[in-house]
Formats: sequence, C-alpha cells, structure tokens
Amino acid sequence: MPFMNQKINIILGSLLILGIFAPSPAQSKPFEKFYVYKDKPSPSHFAASGFMPDGRCVAINDVWVDNCQGSRSCIKLQFDRDCTATSTGWAGIFWLEPANNWGDVKGGFNLTGAQKLVFGARGEKGGEVVTFKMGGVGMGHPYPDSDSASSGPIVLTKDWKEYSIDLTGKDLSHIIGGFAWVGTAKENQSNITFYVKDIYYN
Repeated sequence: MPFMNQKINIILGSLLILGIFAPSPAQSKPFEKFYVYKDKPSPSHFAASGFMPDGRCVAINDVWVDNCQGSRSCIKLQFDRDCTATSTGWAGIFWLEPANNWGDVKGGFNLTGAQKLVFGARGEKGGEVVTFKMGGVGMGHPYPDSDSASSGPIVLTKDWKEYSIDLTGKDLSHIIGGFAWVGTAKENQSNITFYVKDIYYN
C-alpha cells in the first residue's frame, strides 16, 4: 500500500509539472482590491485632474473629515448648476492616470479580473442626482481606454450608501479613466454638494 501511494504521488507530481492539473491564473492569483481613493494619506491610484468641461463649475476637497462614516477622510464635491445652466448644462471630474491624461500619453492600469467598481456616496441634503462612471477616455487619441461603464443617474440620500458599477465582460486591459462623476442642470434644479468615499475595483 505505501508503494502504491508513492506511485500515485509521483504520477500526480508529473501531471503538475506538465501543467495538466495546474491551477488556472485566476485561481492562483485572484484580483486584489485596487483603490482609486481610500482616504488620506493612504496610497491610491489615478488623480482627480480631469475637470470637465473646463473646471469652472465644480469644486473638490479630498481631505474632508466631517461625517465620513468611520473613514479618516472622504471627498467633498460640488456641482454649480447656475454656472452650467448658461453654458454646457453639465460638469464633472475624471480621475486620470497619469494626471491630466486624456489618452495622449502612455499610462493607465490593467484591471483585468475586476468584476465591479465600488464606492460609497451620500448627498448633503438628499435628492442630488449624479452619474458615476469609469473608462471611455481618449477615444480618437493614441492611448484610449479599452472599455467603459456607467451607473446611470443616481438619486443620492443624506445617508451613506454603497454603490457599484458592474464590469462583467468589460475589457479592462487599459484603463486611464479610473472613476468619474457628472452632474447636469437638467437633473438638478439647484447647486448640489455630495460626498464619496472608499472607491475601489474588486
């Protein structure tokens, strides 16, 4: 019997060497949580540098510490509807890699294996309408994003809530636009303030 067990172990070892029973890459190296923003001063990826369309109608404070639901900091964001109502009618911010990269230089990350983009959000008063997205940057430029996804318009509440964007089947091999939000004058009848936290791919 010991001889038989030894023989079986030798055969199994040979099969592993040949790769027949070797674990797949997905099994051997699962996707690790990849933060766009956790809190300050924790390490993160992408930079909130893509002010759309020109930065005049938005404001950001990424070291906000009031009511961040246990996090050391969160991000305070403001959309100036009055500013956009007479021009584009919308505004927002993209987190880019590297900063200010709209697809003209090499950069970004390979996020293959991620199944969703997760983030926490709340409104200052409740009722704020914001669309969150990732990817879609650089179309027509030398180094565009490989895919894109969006939450669609979300009506925020005064309480923190976790949201996610499904990335199933998306080509995430080259992502320079890691996260974004957009507010519109059509969906908001006044200026809005809202907050986001814990933005990560998983």
